[in-house]
Amino acid sequence: MKTQFYILLSLKTPAGFETYGQFFLGNDRQAAYDLFNQLKGSELTTDHALLHIDLMETVDELPVRIRTMYCTLEELGCNCKLIAKGIFRLLNLKEW
Repeated sequence: MKTQFYILLSLKTPAGFETYGQFFLGNDRQAAYDLFNQLKGSELTTDHALLHIDLMETVDELPVRIRTMYCTLEELGCNCKLIAKGIFRLLNLKEW
């Protein structure tokens, strides 16, 4: 089975972090890493880090968190735009 990459969007609640969104990135490890490296935010957590984005991959059909980016609401908006553009490029601008 091929490894798949995706991004999870989560927010902090009294019960812990809850996932509310997901972007599928496909099977290209380098493309997934390159896209995640463009995101705005910090990899260092603080008490005020209420939003976070996880780069995930499936290994033997099990989810594995690779990296986490903590961000503000404004950064999250920018990141969603970057992710949508990146996915568009991955899906539509492949070599013919």
